[in-house]
Amino acid sequence: MRLNNILTIAALSASASVAAPSARLEARQSSTSNDLENGDPSNCPSAILIFARGSTEIGNMGLTVGPALAGGLKDSFGDTWIQGVGGPYTADLIPNSLPLGTNQRSIDEAIRLFELAHTKCPNSAIVTGGYSQGSAVVGNALTQMSAEVQAQVAGAVVFGYTKNLQNRGVIIDYPKEKTKVFCNTGDLVCTGSLVITAAHLLYNSDARGEAAQFLATRISAA
Repeated sequence: MRLNNILTIAALSASASVAAPSARLEARQSSTSNDLENGDPSNCPSAILIFARGSTEIGNMGLTVGPALAGGLKDSFGDTWIQGVGGPYTADLIPNSLPLGTNQRSIDEAIRLFELAHTKCPNSAIVTGGYSQGSAVVGNALTQMSAEVQAQVAGAVVFGYTKNLQNRGVIIDYPKEKTKVFCNTGDLVCTGSLVITAAHLLYNSDARGEAAQFLATRISAA
C-alpha cells in the first residue's frame, strides 16, 4: 500500500468523530463493551452482537458505527449482549494492505469470541457487524470458523466493506440472505481502493436504523 494512502486513511479516520457529532456522547459512553466476556452463562440473553471497529478507532467498539449499531439493536430487539473485538485486533492501519484486508491474529480473536458465544450461550442467536477494516475481520472470521459455530450466526452487517469488490458483495461461504452490505456512493473502499473519502465516514444512520432492524429480523427468524 502506498504511503500517501496510509496517510489519507489516518487523516480521515481521525476525523470520523467530527463527521458524526451526534454520536459523540454515545461513543464516549460505549466505545468498549465486554458483555460476552463478562456475562453469566446462567443468564444468557436472546442475542449476542459481536462487532469489529474500523482502523484507528478506540476501545473495542469504536467511536461511530459500533455504538450506533449496538444502540439501534437494543432499541429494536432489547435483550442483547454487546461484545467488541479487541485484544489482538488493535485496528492498526498497515494490516489493511494485507491480502485478507487485516491480519490473521485479528481474525483469530474474532473467531475466539464467536466460539465463546457458542459455548457459553448455545441457545442465543449470534449476530455480527464490522466497519471498514472490521468488516474484513468479521467477514474472514465467518469464512474460517467451523460450520457448527457459523450455523449459530443469524446475521451479519458490514459497512464500508473493504473486500466488497474482491468478494463480489458477499461474505465468502456465509449465506447471502443472512448478510447485508452497506456501501455508500462515493466510498472508494467499496470499489477496491484504500483511499478514504468522506462517504466512508457516514454510516451511523444506517447502523442505527436499517442495519439494526435487519439484525433484529434475523434474530427473530433464528
